[in-house]
Amino acid sequence: MSGFAPLEKTLGKGRSALARVQVYGRMIKFSHTVFALPFALAAVILAQRQHPVTARSIFWILIAMVGARSAAMGFNRITDARFDAGNPRTAGREIPSGQLSTAATAVFVVLSSVIFIHAAAMLGDLCFYLSFPVLGILLLYSYTKRFTWMAHLYLGFAISLAPPGAWIAVTGQFSWQILPLSLALMTYIAGFDILYACQDIDFDRSEGLFSIPVRFGVGGALWISRLIHGLSFGLFLALFFIFDMRGPYLMCVGAIGFLLLFEHWLVRPDDLSRIHIAFFHVNSIISVSLLTGVAGDEIIRRLF
Repeated sequence: MSGFAPLEKTLGKGRSALARVQVYGRMIKFSHTVFALPFALAAVILAQRQHPVTARSIFWILIAMVGARSAAMGFNRITDARFDAGNPRTAGREIPSGQLSTAATAVFVVLSSVIFIHAAAMLGDLCFYLSFPVLGILLLYSYTKRFTWMAHLYLGFAISLAPPGAWIAVTGQFSWQILPLSLALMTYIAGFDILYACQDIDFDRSEGLFSIPVRFGVGGALWISRLIHGLSFGLFLALFFIFDMRGPYLMCVGAIGFLLLFEHWLVRPDDLSRIHIAFFHVNSIISVSLLTGVAGDEIIRRLF
């Protein structure tokens, strides 16, 4: 049996490394990449109408997305560690629970930032120059709830930089045409972040933190979220005309409209128990539906 000892030791190290990767993945909520990534890929599909896209570009766009999001989430976990420790809903997160140290997370943030900047450089000089202010905007979000109840809109704005970034990576220049997709992502993110923040209204008030639920109450926050998501739907619809889309896209926009209505039916002022269903499951389907509509439109366009 002693002959198997080196193999068992190697397997043990492999399992330990995998467990470590899983801890970092949980910290940055890697699964939530599904919210913004489909919008960036949709921008790539739309941009390739004007400029051919290469597999190399797509690869570096994906790396840039992962690097930027990882840096922003890791930084948020560091700056919010004190608040997370005091909030029963978040006390089990990786830094408060001791699964990761602040120093290890800081190293992770630096490495992720370097990966993002390097990926941007591989996409061209303009992307490289823009990567620095974009990274600053992403990191600044972590402080916004300390001084403004509009933090949700700022979060949406920070994430909404993904579609223009992907567009510039493909075409080498900015175009107003991509703005409605960027604004749709901004309002879509802000709307469901308001819903998510309703869970922490009591804790945020006790800590002096700012949010739309704290400022306007749960009922008011839900109405604001509905109005913002109504604007999102209008922007999704505007893309149909701006890019001369066809039936597949319009069908998916109709599905998105239904999902937005369903999301707001799930969450009520006197019952916040289904926020997680609305937050992850419904919103994931919305993001994928948008990408499906844009991709479906492109396939029909090429076939006919």
